[in-house]
Amino acid sequence: MSITLDQVTKRYQGVPVVNDVSLDIGDGEFFVLLGPSGSGKSTLLRAIAGLSGVDHGRIALHGRDVTHVSARERGVGLVFQNYALFRHMTVAENIEFALRVRRMKGADRRQRRQELLRLVALEGMDQRLPAQLSGGQQQRVAVARALAHKPEVLLLDEPFGALDAKIREELRRTIRQVQRELGITTVLVTHDQEEAFAMADRIGVMNLGRLLEMGGPNELYTRPATRFVATFLGAANLILGRQTKDGIRFGERPVSAISAVPPHGLREHEVVAVVRPEEIEVAPTREALASGYLARGAVDEIVFTGALERMRIRLDGGADALTLAYSNGDGNPYLEVTRTQHEQRAFEVTKGQSVAIGVRRVHVLPTPLSSFTVCAANEALMIALAQQPMLVELASRMKTRISTRMEPMLGVPGAQCGDATAFSGTTVIASQPDVAHQAEWLLQRGADEVLVLPVNALPPQRVLIHWADEAVRSATLAVSASVLRHVSAEAVYIGILPQLTPTAQRPHGMRALLDARSEAQAVHGLEMRTELRFGDVAPELRRQLGESPGQMLILGVCDVTRLAEPFGSLLESARWPVLLVRRENRENEDSVP
Repeated sequence: MSITLDQVTKRYQGVPVVNDVSLDIGDGEFFVLLGPSGSGKSTLLRAIAGLSGVDHGRIALHGRDVTHVSARERGVGLVFQNYALFRHMTVAENIEFALRVRRMKGADRRQRRQELLRLVALEGMDQRLPAQLSGGQQQRVAVARALAHKPEVLLLDEPFGALDAKIREELRRTIRQVQRELGITTVLVTHDQEEAFAMADRIGVMNLGRLLEMGGPNELYTRPATRFVATFLGAANLILGRQTKDGIRFGERPVSAISAVPPHGLREHEVVAVVRPEEIEVAPTREALASGYLARGAVDEIVFTGALERMRIRLDGGADALTLAYSNGDGNPYLEVTRTQHEQRAFEVTKGQSVAIGVRRVHVLPTPLSSFTVCAANEALMIALAQQPMLVELASRMKTRISTRMEPMLGVPGAQCGDATAFSGTTVIASQPDVAHQAEWLLQRGADEVLVLPVNALPPQRVLIHWADEAVRSATLAVSASVLRHVSAEAVYIGILPQLTPTAQRPHGMRALLDARSEAQAVHGLEMRTELRFGDVAPELRRQLGESPGQMLILGVCDVTRLAEPFGSLLESARWPVLLVRRENRENEDSVP
C-alpha cells in the first residue's frame, strides 16, 4: 500500500477533528476525501503531508512509518487551493525551486522542468511571472512544482476551489491525465461531489471527523450504507418503511427494494429506505404508472435546470400516507423528483396538479437506528422529553423524525401497552428514579432499543460500548456505529472480566478485544479503541462513566427480565445517557451497520 493510516486522531481543544481514521490507499490509486466544511478532511491531508502532528495513531507511506518524520523527508508533493506560488519568481524558477533545494544540476533541472511543462500543457511559458497567468495556469504551475522532485505521493487540497466551472473541468482532466501517465498515488480533498465522481478511483466520505464509507463512485451513489452519504452524494428521499417476513412495506404497500440484509426471516422492525429523485415516476393516474405505485400528491414546485426538470411533490395525507424520515425542513412531507426532457414531453405537469407517484428503485439502508419515539406516562413529560437538546440535535443530524407515544402504565408490573401498535425506531424515556423498571418494561414489550436520557444532556464527547452477552455483540456494534456517525465523540469498547480471573485466562480477554475491534471495522465500519478492565460489570462501568463529563454508554443485553437488578444504578444516576440494545440471542440478525 502507498498510504496506510491506523486510527489517526487529531484533537483541537480536546475535541477530535479527525477521529480514529483507518485507511489503506493502493499504489497508483486516485483517492478522493469528500466531505462538508469542518469534516476533518483537510486536517487529515495535512497530517499525511507532515504539516500537522497527530495525537494518536500511525501514518505509513510505502511501508515506512512516517508518523514522526518531518514533511520534507516524507516524499510527498502538495498542492493548495490558493496556488502558493512565489510571486517574484518566473514559472521556471517556481518549478525548479524544490530541485535547487536538493542541489540538482542545472541541466537536469531544465530537463525536468520541460518534462513537467509538457505534462501540464504550459510549454513556452517558462519566463512568465504568476501575475501574467490565469488562475487555471497558475494551478498547473503549482501541480508541476509539486511533481518536480518526483514524489511518491501527490496530495491535492481543494485545488479547484478558486476557479470557474470551465477551467475547473479542464484542470481536472489535465491532473487526471498526469496522474495516470505517472502512475502516482494521489489524494484529493474536496467538498464537490461532481469533482469526486469525475476523478476518483475510490471515494472516502468524511463527516464530524470520521471516515464514514469508502467505495467506488457508482457503488456509493447507488448503494450507500449511511444516511449522511445517501443525502450528501446527491439528493435523496428518505422514507420510513417496515421490514416484515414478507419483505419491505411502506404502510400496507409492499415494495421491491434492494437491501443490504436478507429480505426474509428477520425480526420485524422499522427501516430507512432511500429513493433517488430520478427513480420516481409521475403519471396522471395510478393505472398509467409503469413502475410500482408509491403515493399520490400535488406538484408544489417546478424548477427548470436545462437538461433536467426538478419538482417537489407534496404528499397527500390520510391513513395510507407515506412516512418520511424527515420533512425536508418545513414540517410538510414532500418528495424531490427529477425528470428528463423526454419524461417532461411525455407528461407535462403544472403547479398544483394532482399526480400519481411511482418508484422504480428503492435502496434500504442497513442502519438499525431509523427514528426516535419519545415515550412517557403523561403528556407534559412527553413534550418536555421531545424537546431535549441532545435528542433534537441527534435527530437533526440523522435526518430523522421524533414521534411521541403515551403509555400511562409505563413501568407498572403486569400492565399491558396502552398503544397496540408495534414500537418504531428507538424508544426514548427520561432518566428518573424508576427508569430501570420502565426500560425493562419497554424491552419486554417489544422495544429493541431504549435511550435513557437525563435532563439537558448534551451530545457526548466519549461513548463507552459494552455488551452483557456475546449474542448481542453484533447488534450493539451496529447500533454504536449508527450513533457515532452523528456525534463528535471517541468510541471505546470496555471489556470486563471478573476481578479473580486466573492469569492463564486473561489472554482470552485480550483476544475478545481484538475480535470486537476487528468486527467493528470489517462489518460495521466503526473504528474504536478497546480497553480491558477487571471487576463487577455495573460498578466498573459506573466508575468509567464517572471519570469525566460528557460520556454516554451503549449497553447490549439479552435477558431483560431482570435488567433493573444489575444495571439499575447505571440507569438511575441521571448523569449520563444510556442506550440499551436488546436482542434475544439472535446472533446473526443485525450484522450490518
